[in-house]
Amino acid sequence: MKLNLTVTKENPDAELQHRYHDIGFEEDPGEENSVVNLYPDLLFEEFEGFGGALTDSAAYIYSLMYPAQKQKMLETYFSPEQMNYGIVRIHMDSCDFSTEMYEAVSDEKDTELKSFDFSRTEKYIIPMLKDAEKAAGRKLKIMLSSWSPPEFMKTNGSRKHGGSLKPEYYDLWAEYICRYIREFQERGFEVERISLQNEPKAVQTWDSCIYTAQEEKKFLRDAMYPALKRHGMDHIEVFIWDHNKERIFERVCEICDDSTKGMVTGAACHWYSGDHFENLSLVRQKYPELKLIVSESCIEFSKFDSDDSEANAMRLSHEIIGDLNNGVSAFYDWNVVLDEKGGPNHVGNYCLAPFLYDTKAHLLMPQLIQKHFFHFSHYIREGARRIGFSRYTDALDVTAYKNPDGSIVLVLLNRSEKTMPVNIRISGQIARTEVPARAICTGVIEG
Repeated sequence: MKLNLTVTKENPDAELQHRYHDIGFEEDPGEENSVVNLYPDLLFEEFEGFGGALTDSAAYIYSLMYPAQKQKMLETYFSPEQMNYGIVRIHMDSCDFSTEMYEAVSDEKDTELKSFDFSRTEKYIIPMLKDAEKAAGRKLKIMLSSWSPPEFMKTNGSRKHGGSLKPEYYDLWAEYICRYIREFQERGFEVERISLQNEPKAVQTWDSCIYTAQEEKKFLRDAMYPALKRHGMDHIEVFIWDHNKERIFERVCEICDDSTKGMVTGAACHWYSGDHFENLSLVRQKYPELKLIVSESCIEFSKFDSDDSEANAMRLSHEIIGDLNNGVSAFYDWNVVLDEKGGPNHVGNYCLAPFLYDTKAHLLMPQLIQKHFFHFSHYIREGARRIGFSRYTDALDVTAYKNPDGSIVLVLLNRSEKTMPVNIRISGQIARTEVPARAICTGVIEG
């Protein structure tokens, strides 16, 4: 066996170091210290892939780029030789990361959706989606999510500030979602899954809608799932919750019972309220048949220092590792690209993206978090199975997978201020290495 190791660390001058090693294994002499154990025969859930969100804002910024910049960014994300993204999330109607608010139907008398207008999605998102599939060389699997039903369907008469879906519009809203799915399908795209509502607990100054657990359950059981079956779309996966992890366990318990059996594929979550990795594990233990996915994560400039690239990258990698280790089978980043301010955003809710684009200087600017994402998405392939491991210190975040080709992938994140020695122990063999302070490294074990 041999270990190929890639290390990424940010220098004080913001330059990146990449070091590659071919490290040999030796027979385990009985080493007890600084050990990370790997158990490749102890297999857990299958991993489906990494991806990001093609929002209206991201697609608008994409439209401003030079052709060579577009090609470089999309190949970085979607090429199998680079980040190998295979999944994307797209919003139905507008969200906060849209250049403006919009909806496909605004006529409350149109109960047959004859006025349904897909043109805002076609304006920016569809061209970018087509180009992304060219870069990937395959069909991308799409997750569709709603931020708000049309204004006339809501109790507060607005896309913003929460409000709820009026019960008399349950059926029409379910038909509306099916219409969105069909619009993508008719253009040759593959819609793999939907979530019923983005952040159903959040009252926001942007597009938002509140569902209690019982309201979400009733909408799914009595309107959405019957509509999917009626349109021959019941193969499309349905994810509930799609909000922060601290309440995901309760939400699943409240919705998943005999009356919704077979309707729910899994639960989606975000990272904005902290780790709560244990809550994912609780869902995995009680509902082993359900999938868990992270549908959104990003560095919000309202919470974190936009200039502290190292700390922000470390936060995100810590998040990914914790989620993977507690049963997540797919991970979607938020906007794939934003402007130099972290927008556009129609309410000024700016955030970081792996690529920023300076719209004045016309510069494409990869960020450190893009390098961190690479450490996961390039190496952990679709169909990989998470394997068992143990670590000698909580200063190291660790996750490990067995790829379909039999190679073992080990990701190590050193969150401490000093270099950490690591003795990687697997199948009676030891490989000795170290991880620099505040660095991420990925090892691939072959042979």
